[in-house]
Amino acid sequence: MNGRILLLGATGYTGGLVLEALLSRGTRPVLAGRHATALAALAERQGDLDHVVVDATQPDSLRRHLRSGDVLVTTVGPFERLGYPVAETAAEAGAHYVDSTGEVGFVRALRDRYDERARETGAVMLPAFGYDYVPCILAATLAAHRAGPAVRALDIGYFATGPLWRGVSHGTRTTMRDGLTLPSPVWRGHQLADERTAFRVRAFSVGSHRKSAFLVSGTEVLFLPSDFPSLTDITVYNGWFPTLSRPLTLISSAVNTLTHLPGGHRLADALTFPLTLGPAGGPDAPERARTRSYIVAVASTGSAPPAEVHLEGPSAYTLTGELMAWAAESLVGRSGGTAGVVGPVEAFGLERLQRACAEMGLAAV
Repeated sequence: MNGRILLLGATGYTGGLVLEALLSRGTRPVLAGRHATALAALAERQGDLDHVVVDATQPDSLRRHLRSGDVLVTTVGPFERLGYPVAETAAEAGAHYVDSTGEVGFVRALRDRYDERARETGAVMLPAFGYDYVPCILAATLAAHRAGPAVRALDIGYFATGPLWRGVSHGTRTTMRDGLTLPSPVWRGHQLADERTAFRVRAFSVGSHRKSAFLVSGTEVLFLPSDFPSLTDITVYNGWFPTLSRPLTLISSAVNTLTHLPGGHRLADALTFPLTLGPAGGPDAPERARTRSYIVAVASTGSAPPAEVHLEGPSAYTLTGELMAWAAESLVGRSGGTAGVVGPVEAFGLERLQRACAEMGLAAV
C-alpha cells in the first residue's frame, strides 16, 4: 500500500470509533494529536501503533508528516474553529482528506477555499463523511434516479429507532442546541437560500408509522444539485425526536428573536440548556446496539407519484466510524480520477458506495 492513514483525534469519542473500525479492517493508522501522553498510551494499547504529536491549529506541525497519497482523517472539532488549517494542509500536500463534521457552513467554505487547489494537487477531500451526511445523499440519489429526468424536488429525513436520548453523545446534543441559532441552507428555485432551523415541519412514513421531522441543514443541498440539474428544491429534516419537532419550531423562533436583543444570547443559552443535558462522552457499544438509523428520501416530479427510498442501518455513531474507515482505506495511495472537495457519489460512484454501505449494514427496507 503506497501511502499512510493519519488519524487526527483518535483519543476522542468519534476518533476512537474510526480507529476501532480501521483496526477491524486490518489497517494500522498513524495516530496524530497534541496530547503526547494520551496518544502514546492509546498507541501502546492498540498494539504499538505509530504516532506523531501535532497541533491542529499549527499547519507546519502537521505538514511535515503528510505527503501525496496519504489520507488525513480528522475528527477534531468544532471544525469552524479548528478545521481550516488541517484541511488546507491536506490540499497543499496533495493528501486525501476525510472529516466527521456536521457543520454545513464549514463544508461550504471548504469547497470555496480549497476545491481548486485540491484539484491541482490531486487531493480528494471528503468533508462530512459520516452519518452526517452520507446515508441521505445515497438515499436521495437512489430516489432521484427512480423519479427519472423529471425529478424536481427532494425531501430528506433522518430518523432513528430505540432509546435515542440516552444514546446521543454530548457533542451531538451541543451541536443540536447550537444549530437552533444558525440558518439552515436549502435549495430553492435552483439556488441556495437560508431558512431558520426548524422553520418547517414535515411528516414522513417510517416503517408503519408517520413521524414528524423539523428542517435542518445538510450537505445534500451542496452536492446533489450538480448531479441532478432539474432539481429546483431540496430540503433536509431531522426526525430523531418526532414529538419535539413542533415544540422545537417555537423554541427556534424564540431563540432567534432573543439573539437580536441586548443580552439575548445569555437568555437563549438558558432556554436551550436542557437540550444539552445528559452524560458526557458518547454511547458505548451496547447502547449503540439498541439504536438504529433510518433514512427516508422522497423524490417528486410534480406529476407522477413520488419515488421513495428507505434505508435502515446501524447506530449513527457506529455508521460514522465505519464510513470514515472505509473511505480512508479506499483512498490511501489513490492517484488520478476525481479530485477536489466532492460528495460521496462523485468520489466513489453510486454502485460502489451502495455496495459498501450494504456491507456495513445500511440497506434498503
